[in-house]
Amino acid sequence: MSQAFSPHAALIVVDVQPDFMPGGALACHEGDAIVPGLDALLRARRFRHVVATQDWHPRGHVSFAGSHPGRAPFEQIALYGQPQTLWPEHCVQGTPGAALHPDVDWSALDAVIRKGSDSTVDSYSGFRENHGPHGTRPSTGLAGWLRERGVQEVFVCGLARDVCVLWTAQDAQALGLRASVLWDLSRPVTPAGDAATRATLLAQGIGIAASAEWALA
Repeated sequence: MSQAFSPHAALIVVDVQPDFMPGGALACHEGDAIVPGLDALLRARRFRHVVATQDWHPRGHVSFAGSHPGRAPFEQIALYGQPQTLWPEHCVQGTPGAALHPDVDWSALDAVIRKGSDSTVDSYSGFRENHGPHGTRPSTGLAGWLRERGVQEVFVCGLARDVCVLWTAQDAQALGLRASVLWDLSRPVTPAGDAATRATLLAQGIGIAASAEWALA
């Protein structure tokens, strides 16, 4: 995959934070399994442009089940006319669970995009928040950052494969960037939806790649 060495390619690392690891507040299935490979990929400096996203919620965020009396985590409600999953409280600003994972060498990062900091709107994608009260999906600024650097293609990895990684890759493609998901460096909330996630990616023309396609030695 020689295009990964192009100055026009970027790596987007989505929400690799302790709260999404086994034992965390919103554990993804085998989330910790991606940490060694991600660390190796970042240390190999294969990408000129590297961005991480970071879930960064205030207490009482609208997506937390605890903000909706009588509701339980993983229930769905309608919010601003869109389906909203209610999550356990997670990635609260300034808490250890919201930090970028300490076992990854993040020195290759060029930028960190914090998302979900508006208490009234959830934010899955690294590019745009979810639908808010005005029916729009406000930009995080990531698309402009990438365009200013001439990026034409992105490789997305991280957590969770069936939510924030998926939405980030979909938005990248919708914004005119070629997008691929590094399947081995992502994990889902639950593996039950992996077949549907893979089918969605392929149907939308989003690539499925593996970090092994680059020599990391």
